[in-house]
Amino acid sequence: MDGLIPWSELEARIAPHYAQGSQGRPPYPLSVMLRVHCLQLFYNLSDPALEDALYEVESMRRFAGVKLERVPDETTILNFRHLLESHGLGKELFAAINAHLASKGLMLRAGTILDATIIAAPSSTKNQAAARDPEMHQTRKGKNWHFVRCAHPAARDRRHSRRPAAPSAPGGMKLHIGADDAVGLVHSVATTAANEADINVADRLLHGAERQVWADAGYRGLDKRHPQRSVAWHIALAPGKRRALAPDDPRAVAERAQARVRAKVEHPFRYVKQVFGYAKVRYRGLAKNTNRLYVLLGLANLLIGRRYLLA
Repeated sequence: MDGLIPWSELEARIAPHYAQGSQGRPPYPLSVMLRVHCLQLFYNLSDPALEDALYEVESMRRFAGVKLERVPDETTILNFRHLLESHGLGKELFAAINAHLASKGLMLRAGTILDATIIAAPSSTKNQAAARDPEMHQTRKGKNWHFVRCAHPAARDRRHSRRPAAPSAPGGMKLHIGADDAVGLVHSVATTAANEADINVADRLLHGAERQVWADAGYRGLDKRHPQRSVAWHIALAPGKRRALAPDDPRAVAERAQARVRAKVEHPFRYVKQVFGYAKVRYRGLAKNTNRLYVLLGLANLLIGRRYLLA
């Protein structure tokens, strides 16, 4: 990551908002705090856990450029994260990374792949208001409720009831992305509550210069919403219709070919949820989580394009 991240471009986006240290205790250099923040994203650490890790792991201190005698404490780490959140700099860093990739010829815009994934929210009410996050909601996929917990243990086994038990906990948020169909780099990001339909957010993911759009069955009817767009729409068939096709049916062959293109959009989700460990939201509300997801997707873009960048 040290060789992949365009440090100077990212620091230039943060520098106008960072303290100059003309009064009081001199601040840590911006380059140090940015690297410390990246370490927090790499390993999905809390502020206290990151402070402990910097004391214990020499390789992390070497990456951040800090000495054991002056490691940033958890309050300093928290304040830097709040600085990024208050100024919406996550989106700025994402744009800077994409501009860096575009300068290397990697950010292609001929086609866009649309997709979304659900990021779970904890159902705990151990907070001052004793309430769950009002911006996070449950969602149902097929006949199954996702990321919910029944209100009472007895409700988990209702074998004689035809209706599923009503879920009581909000499920989480939904991350919507638009990625190019050549390399799979993310160029557009949107976040909503988990119960928002994918097709309703598609407008925010299309940049307008596409010649073709690829999407799964959740976006059926998108072409009818945009009859003025002169693009080729590659929307997957409904699962029932797809299963009814014979393997050698031309439509089944075309579906498999489209699925191979759409598979590229799953790679950013893998990096965010499995490599960086952000499978569950860390903060209350959409704004803070969205700011973090912008930076995570920028880092994911660097990892997806690393074989071209390093070459």
